[in-house]
Amino acid sequence: MTTLAVSARNQIPATVVAVSKGEAIANVELDAGGTRLVASVTLEAVRDLGITEGSTVTAVIKASDVMLGVAG
Repeated sequence: MTTLAVSARNQIPATVVAVSKGEAIANVELDAGGTRLVASVTLEAVRDLGITEGSTVTAVIKASDVMLGVAG
């Protein structure tokens, strides 16, 4: 298997908890060390990457904006 190096620095190892498939997009629910993440990806990506419940994946997060909330 080939290793892919990417420029994104926010890489979080996770386990797939559930895959909810829609018409064209799948919501992939992840457990990242007790933190729940959800990735929306194409059905084609789910199929091509072999993503199923229990798969070990890396969430690669690349965003131009980060929003913060404060309890008040």
